[in-house]
Amino acid sequence: MKKSVLFLFSILFSITFNAQDKRLRGIEKELNKILEVTNAPGFAVAVVEGDKVVYAKGFGYRDYENKTPVDINTLFAIGSSSKAFTSAILGVLRADEKLSFDDNPRLHIPELEFYNNDMNNNIIIKDLMRHSTGLPRHDGSWYFFPTHDKDSLLARVKYQEPFTGIRQQWYYNNFGFLAQGVIAEKITGKTWEDNIKELFFEPLGMNRSNASISEMKSASNAAYGYLLKDDNTISKMKYYDIAGMSPAGAINSSVYDMTKWLITWINNGKFNDKEIIPESYITEAIGSQMVISSNIPDKEFPDIYLNNYGYGWFLQSYKGHYRVEHGGNIDGFSANVAFFPTDKIGIVVLANQNGSAVPSLVRNTIADRMIGAEQTDWAERHKENLEKSKQAQAEAKEESSISNVKNTKPSHITLDYTGTYSNKGYGDFKIYVENDSLFSEANGEKIYFNHFHYDVFEMVDVTDNKVDTTQYGKALKINFQTNDAGDISGAKLKLDPMVNAIEFKRTPSTIDIDLKTLEQYSGEYELAGTTLKVYVKEETLYLFVPGQPEYELMATDKHKFSFKTLEGFKVEFVEAEDGSIIELKAIQPNGTFVAKRK
Repeated sequence: MKKSVLFLFSILFSITFNAQDKRLRGIEKELNKILEVTNAPGFAVAVVEGDKVVYAKGFGYRDYENKTPVDINTLFAIGSSSKAFTSAILGVLRADEKLSFDDNPRLHIPELEFYNNDMNNNIIIKDLMRHSTGLPRHDGSWYFFPTHDKDSLLARVKYQEPFTGIRQQWYYNNFGFLAQGVIAEKITGKTWEDNIKELFFEPLGMNRSNASISEMKSASNAAYGYLLKDDNTISKMKYYDIAGMSPAGAINSSVYDMTKWLITWINNGKFNDKEIIPESYITEAIGSQMVISSNIPDKEFPDIYLNNYGYGWFLQSYKGHYRVEHGGNIDGFSANVAFFPTDKIGIVVLANQNGSAVPSLVRNTIADRMIGAEQTDWAERHKENLEKSKQAQAEAKEESSISNVKNTKPSHITLDYTGTYSNKGYGDFKIYVENDSLFSEANGEKIYFNHFHYDVFEMVDVTDNKVDTTQYGKALKINFQTNDAGDISGAKLKLDPMVNAIEFKRTPSTIDIDLKTLEQYSGEYELAGTTLKVYVKEETLYLFVPGQPEYELMATDKHKFSFKTLEGFKVEFVEAEDGSIIELKAIQPNGTFVAKRK
C-alpha cells in the first residue's frame, strides 16, 4: 500500500511540473535539438519564477549504456556551481558577527602563508571571494595531486607563485574557495560538508543533495559522467573525487533540489518566508565586486555585455536583463545555475557530458522565452560554430606537424629518470620503468612517457592498458633537468600558463638491501691522506668525512648509493674479482675521487 501511495505521488508530482507555462509551450522540440547537436547523453533542467517551479524535466539518459532516463531527481555533479554555497556560509557568519570580509584570512587561519609578505599582509577575505588575490589557477596542484586533508592542501599556497599584484586583475582561483571553506571550519568547529548540510541542504529540504563523491556513488538515481570523443563516440568517465578541494566544487544535486536554492536567491535569501541567507549578503554577492574584462559587446549580440564577478557568481547583461550565473565542470559533468533578479526568474541545467555546451545553450534558449526577448536559435548557432571549428581544425591538422627535433635521444638510460619528483606547492609523483619504458600515475591514472626530443618527453594517457597514441605531439611535456654532476636532478612542467614552468625536484628511487649486504661496505677508506669511514647504524649505511656531519646513504642500484641530503653527490663501491669491496668512488659535481679500502 505504501508503495502505491508513493507511486501515485510521483505521478502527480510529474504532472504538476509538466503543466507548462505558456511561454515554454513546445520547448521540448528545441531542447531535444540541443541534445542532438551536442551528442550529449542527457541533461535535466528546471525553471523557477518567484517562489514557484514552473518547469522541470529530464532529457536523455543518466546511464547511457543501459538507456536509463534522466528525471528531475537525477543527481549530477554541479562542480563550481558549488562556489556560491561556500561564500554564502561566510555571509551567514558575517551576519552573526563572526568575521568581516575585510579580515585578513590569516586572522582565522594563523598557519596560512602566501608566496610573499605583500600577500601575507594585504590579502583580505573579500579577495578570496572575488578572485582578486593575484594568483593564477594552479589547478594542477589539486587536480593531479589530491588529498582529503584541506589544511595540507591549503599549505601548498605558500609555494604558489602569483602572476600579478593583489586586486590588480581578476583571475579564477579555486584555492581561494578552499580557504573560505577552511575559514568557516575554523570558526564553526564543523567541516565544510556539515556546514553546507546544516545551513542550506536541511533548511531548504534539499534531501537528495550531498557533498562527497562517496555519497554520489552510493546514491540511487545518480547519473554517470561521459566524454564525447573526437570520433563522436560517447565514453563513460570515472567519477572524480575532488577530495580536499571540496569547497570549490564538491556538491552533487538534482535540478529539483536546486530550484530551492534558486528560489532563495530570487527572494532575497528567504525560502518559505524563513531567512536562509542574509538579504544584505545577497545584495552584495550579486553586485559587481571585480571587473573580469572590459570588452565591448559582440557585434552579433550587442545586447549581451558586461563581464563582472560578485561572490561566487558571474554577472552579465543578457538582452537587456541583469543575469547572475555560475557554471560548473568536473570530470563527466557540466552545470549552470542562473537567475535574473529583477525578473524573478531562475534556470538550472545539469548535464552528464564533460565540458559541455548543453547548460549554456539550454539556459539561453529558455531565458529568451521567459524574459520575453527576441529568440535566438542557440542550437543551430552551436551547430554552425561546431562545423566551422571542425573545418578549421582539419585545415590546421593538414598544415601542422609535430614540432620536435628529429633523430635525438635522451641523455641518460631509462633507469636514470626514475625516482620521486616533488614540489611543495603541488605534490609528489613517481616515475618507474615497466617493459623498458617510463611510466607514472596521476590521480590513479597511468601515464606513459613518450620521448619527444632530447630530454623532453610527453605525458600520454594509458586507457584500458593501451597508450593513447592520438595524443602524440599534443600531450603535456615534461622537461628533465641535469645537475653539474650529470645526474637527472628534476623536471619542469608547464602546468599553469600564467607563471613559469613548475619545477619538481628528483629523489632517486631506492632499493632495499639486507643488513648482511650493507655490512660488506663497512670499513675505512683512504683518500689523499684522509680516512673516510663507512658504517651501518640502525640498518642504514652512513659515510663520515672528518670535519663534516655524517651522511646517510640511499641504495639506488648494486653497489651504488646517493646522499640523502646532498644533490649531485653519489658513492659507488668497487668490488674485486673475488667479490670483496676494495674501493669507494666519491662522485661529486667537481669530479670523481677514488678512496682505497684499508
